[in-house]
Amino acid sequence: MARSPDKSRSSAGGKRASAAESQPPLSSAELAKLEVGLIRLAQEHAERVVSARADGLPSPAMGVPAASDDESFAQLLAAAPGPLPERCVQAVVRELASGYRSLVRQPRIAILGPLYSYSHLAAIHRFGQSVELAPVGTIAAVFEEVERKQSDLGIVPLENSTDGRVADTLDMFTRLRVRICGEVQLRIHHALLAKCPRAQVQEVYSKPQALSQCRNWLARHLPSARTIEVTSTSTAAQLAAERPGAAAIASLQAGVHHGLDVLAERVEDNPNNTTRFAVIGDHPTPRTGKDLTALLFQLEHRAGALADVLVIFKRNRVNMAWIDSFPIPGSSRAYLFFVEVEGHESEPRLRRALGAIEKKTLRLEVLGSFPATQPVE
Repeated sequence: MARSPDKSRSSAGGKRASAAESQPPLSSAELAKLEVGLIRLAQEHAERVVSARADGLPSPAMGVPAASDDESFAQLLAAAPGPLPERCVQAVVRELASGYRSLVRQPRIAILGPLYSYSHLAAIHRFGQSVELAPVGTIAAVFEEVERKQSDLGIVPLENSTDGRVADTLDMFTRLRVRICGEVQLRIHHALLAKCPRAQVQEVYSKPQALSQCRNWLARHLPSARTIEVTSTSTAAQLAAERPGAAAIASLQAGVHHGLDVLAERVEDNPNNTTRFAVIGDHPTPRTGKDLTALLFQLEHRAGALADVLVIFKRNRVNMAWIDSFPIPGSSRAYLFFVEVEGHESEPRLRRALGAIEKKTLRLEVLGSFPATQPVE
């Protein structure tokens, strides 16, 4: 799923680096002058963003950060090439956009907490650190925060490349009218964290999904340790900090926060382990040309009902990116289908398909359209 390196960009970057190496080094005073110039440009940009908002004009920085949209970020990078790694430039753009938004109004983002959970890391990647985070204890609580407008947006895990769909998230989409307005695909790298040597580890704490994603590694390297499920990886790190002989499977950031030693890094069984998070809210997302649209529908329980819907996608040349079924609570043999298709709900071909599908279903909801993204570290 990760993008392949741009060879032409790498080659150009190599030429620029060589040219830079041939130039005489800058003095400390010259470097300081350049740094001051960078800050002045950022401050000027911020003043114009605030001025545009005061005049009622649209401001790109108040919407989705450009660095969160792969296509927009690629355009930015192509317009301002240089030797800095993409990840570094993306982080700078993201944090600037986050700061600009906070000058007008600091957004409140509901996340599945505590802090330093993977939902927290996904929120930082998407929105930067100049936002107000509202950590809550359950996925349902994230939905409720957004539905009651106590938070502007929320981030919830949607699916994992190892464990598949996140049932609690799909269940909440059936209960509350909340839209998907973005996604974050985060590479999940687990670490074994503790305050004791690995030989002294007797218990390993983590959330069920994390333990599942590391089960083979744990069986090989800690076969006698007992695994204990807790509500989050951050809670696991806290327990490992408090209990002798305890370790946690969690992020490196959680380990730093709780003062734990790193006993082993990247202990996940799948090196490409990725969790896809949905950004939920009530904000429509403009068409970018590389979008996904999420749907939920219910069919009659009869032979061929699903095939009748799928042929509509084919007839309108709508490519399906994901499909999953979910049992309707309290019903016998009745299912809802979650589907993601390529394209934006405003596109004519997708509007035609949705109109035809509505006639074939008992229930149809468009959960939202949003830009497709690539996995990030």
